[in-house]
Amino acid sequence: MLLDPTGMFAALLHVEQTITTVAGQHGAAAYAILFAIIFCEIGFLPLFFLPGDPLLFVCGALCAAGLLSLPVVIVVLLAATVAGHCINFQIGRLLGDRLARGGSRWINRAALARTHDFYTRRGRATLLVSPYIAVVRTFAPFVAGVTGMPFGAFVRAVLAGALLWTVCLPVAGYFFGNVPLVRTHIGAITLAGIALGLSGLMLTHVAQRVRAARRTRQSAR
Repeated sequence: MLLDPTGMFAALLHVEQTITTVAGQHGAAAYAILFAIIFCEIGFLPLFFLPGDPLLFVCGALCAAGLLSLPVVIVVLLAATVAGHCINFQIGRLLGDRLARGGSRWINRAALARTHDFYTRRGRATLLVSPYIAVVRTFAPFVAGVTGMPFGAFVRAVLAGALLWTVCLPVAGYFFGNVPLVRTHIGAITLAGIALGLSGLMLTHVAQRVRAARRTRQSAR
């Protein structure tokens, strides 16, 4: 059911019903599905649209209903989050090595250098908060790999951010996920999370272009 392309979008929009059905019918298999969804969302750029935040929240609500175990959910989600970050980082690192060898003429090297400088100064803080921002949590580890962020510093930041994310949202869902008003609007929360993430990326891109244009004008004077 989850792999049927014609039903995929509907399943994502109704993530509460989907995961509830899986947990009720398949029991322990639900944990493997949860791992796969979070791992794929964070680990592979084309799958950024998968519902991370609402899924964690719904899992907490299902734990309160007795369909899942909260400690097991947290461990599974933490493992999936860290693994997804690491695989995406390695993909970015491979691309970064190619760029360093001059393998692509389509990359703005000045922008890449600025991004590298940003991750040198603020990479840990970015990775700490990025799990809470849809889409950004998928691109942040990739960019960290491209810019050559040290793997040790990357892992430490990811562990801290992942632990906060995979504990806070399921716990919040455990206590508030069964409130009727919240349950009624899970689909809207899913779309809102995706929209906010995309809007954040667009605004960041526009701000970078504006700053670059200003620096160009200043240097031309």
